[in-house]
Amino acid sequence: MTVINAEHIGGILATLGLVSAVGIYAGRKVKTAADFSTGGRNISSSIVAGTIMGTLVGGASTIGTAQLSFQYGFAAWWFTLGAGIACALLGIGMVRPMWESKVETLPQYLVKTYGTAMGPISSIFTSVGIFFSMIAQVLSFCALITSIYPMNPTIAATLGIFLVLAYVLFGGVWGTGLTGVVKLILLYISMLACGVIAFSWIGGFAGLAGSFPSYPWFSLFGRGFSKDFAAGFSLVVGVLSTQIYFQALLSAKSSHEARKSAFISALLIPPIGVGGILVGLFMRANFPETSSSEVLPLFVLKFMPPVLAGVVLATLLISVVGTWAGITLGISTMMTKDIYQRFIRPSADSNEVLLLQRAIIVLLCLISLAFVSGNAGSLILSWSFMAMGLRGCTVLFPLLGAMFFPRMVTPVGGIASALLGPLANVLWKVAYPSGLDPLYAGLTVGLAVLVGVSAVTRKRLKV
Repeated sequence: MTVINAEHIGGILATLGLVSAVGIYAGRKVKTAADFSTGGRNISSSIVAGTIMGTLVGGASTIGTAQLSFQYGFAAWWFTLGAGIACALLGIGMVRPMWESKVETLPQYLVKTYGTAMGPISSIFTSVGIFFSMIAQVLSFCALITSIYPMNPTIAATLGIFLVLAYVLFGGVWGTGLTGVVKLILLYISMLACGVIAFSWIGGFAGLAGSFPSYPWFSLFGRGFSKDFAAGFSLVVGVLSTQIYFQALLSAKSSHEARKSAFISALLIPPIGVGGILVGLFMRANFPETSSSEVLPLFVLKFMPPVLAGVVLATLLISVVGTWAGITLGISTMMTKDIYQRFIRPSADSNEVLLLQRAIIVLLCLISLAFVSGNAGSLILSWSFMAMGLRGCTVLFPLLGAMFFPRMVTPVGGIASALLGPLANVLWKVAYPSGLDPLYAGLTVGLAVLVGVSAVTRKRLKV
């Protein structure tokens, strides 16, 4: 095991100090619940893009990508590639109607078309899906910390919880956005450096070709077309159906700024995955006995100059914590706005909502501890793909119907789709754990139910 020295620690502390200073500055801007959840709708495109990327580009897209590349090669690119495609689609057609609606959450937007019952249904199902993404970040954090200093995964996760609370509790969208911009700059430098070093040490294109056969290692469908297409597609439908990404877009000062931030994210996210892929391939070729979840942090410790390694490790730490924090912010916003304030205490004032939102964040972090011990060695990206697919099966088609075909969908059709789509996803996974990806079943049922039930109930309404 590589032992960290004073130079490593110096690089880590300098990087953490920079980002902490930005977070403290961001926290000073939070005065109300609106500031916390949407930044008062006065945020520029760069900060909005920072929020999106600060949540999407975390442990899954760095540590998880290197892990999957170590096992299967370029199929690991689907996380960042799918995320980039989804952001482009957000900018092309979905930002303007959502921003102009002046809502704060996706369920609030759906309620306008499908009625009040749609709010808690979509909030609960999508929150469960988002929570699985949170588990991916917990596992990434544990892999990172335990590769630096051996410790029990539960202790590592507990340390992560304290960092998440410090990161988001006082900053909200301002905190995730401003630190997201700083993190993105550091992350690009870090992953570029990792990729260049790995590419050089393996011997360039000739070294890669000599170390691996073209299939499956250099194919986007190295695990099979059905499985890998579902992985990429799950990212697309998941991003298009997730609260935190829309929450970031809704914080923009105008729909134009929101669209620009979506396109910035679409352009910048996919290249980040390439660095992780190159590291995974290098480590597979030279250190095949390495624990797959620790491939990226161990590469940083072994093959990078100590100070730069410290910067990279701190950047990975911030990336994981930032995504973890952004996920909890999205769930807490839906729980407070769409359930508590709408059904439990409609009279709750801004301070009460803000306090509850922060309490939910604490609770979510504590629940995540229960998932660590039994899943410490699992594939990080499998949790992310599953999470994206589950919330896509719940929200995607009802959302598209409400945005583009509001006269053709009905409340009964939308609610039935939001219930039966994710249910089909889960049941298929249980019944056929090694069969066709459950995303296909969930989306097929969701679309069929939305179209079919809406057609029948629309005719009855006309009668």
